[in-house]
Amino acid sequence: MSNIPADLKYVTSHEWIKLEADGTLLIGITDHAQGALGDLVFVDVPKVGRVLAAHEACAVVESVKAASDVYAPIAGEVVAINEALAGAPELLNSDPYGAGWMWKMKPANAADLDALLDSAGYAKVLETA
Repeated sequence: MSNIPADLKYVTSHEWIKLEADGTLLIGITDHAQGALGDLVFVDVPKVGRVLAAHEACAVVESVKAASDVYAPIAGEVVAINEALAGAPELLNSDPYGAGWMWKMKPANAADLDALLDSAGYAKVLETA
């Protein structure tokens, strides 16, 4: 069973979202996603300043098995990236909800978070997958 922290939001494309105290959002891939991909060997994150549309493919993770797009859960602007991933993509495997965060964004509309899945909703998505 995948680890699904209750304090995060989720989307069906297997990204997680954490609302920070300053109103920004941390984005990463879920434990389920990293497990399905296997050992990650490369990560490409969006550039700081890039404006993302909701559901836009904006990052790539590559494992020894496959490459997979990562999608923006909601619209907003990238304000920071996790530079540690360039030299240590395996952080996505070992700590997907902590040190393995991918980028931070300022949401275009914070109310868009309300439409995202909670942990129970995401668990249901995994049950039917």
